[in-house]
Amino acid sequence: MTHFPQAHPSRRAARVQLGASVLAAIRLEDGRRTKAKLQSISTTGGLLRLQHSLGHGSFVELAFQTHSGPVHGMAEILTPLRKTTDGVLQPFRFVALEDDDHRRLRTSLDHVADRNLLGLKTVAFSVPGTI
Repeated sequence: MTHFPQAHPSRRAARVQLGASVLAAIRLEDGRRTKAKLQSISTTGGLLRLQHSLGHGSFVELAFQTHSGPVHGMAEILTPLRKTTDGVLQPFRFVALEDDDHRRLRTSLDHVADRNLLGLKTVAFSVPGTI
């Protein structure tokens, strides 16, 4: 069954800052592929560091690896935030995740939050395979 993440109108989803250490594989609508680094992630979306911006409103397949396993979902690309010396920061929102992918994402986010409370480093996210 597919999960359709919904933002809560009065409460923002908790975000985990990853510091561009996690690679994400992206497949565009036309079949082209690109890579990005995840800056932050939540159950509803996140922020990518890309070499070149993607079109606002584009739908993409996005995949990345967590300690709980791979997360693969559909996402909508939002308006770029700003250019940096090595690319552009661009947010996205998840539009569809299979239940298993949603569970793996949530488990990884909970793992990071628990370790942060204890003041420990975490390795909940890692380099992905291919889409």
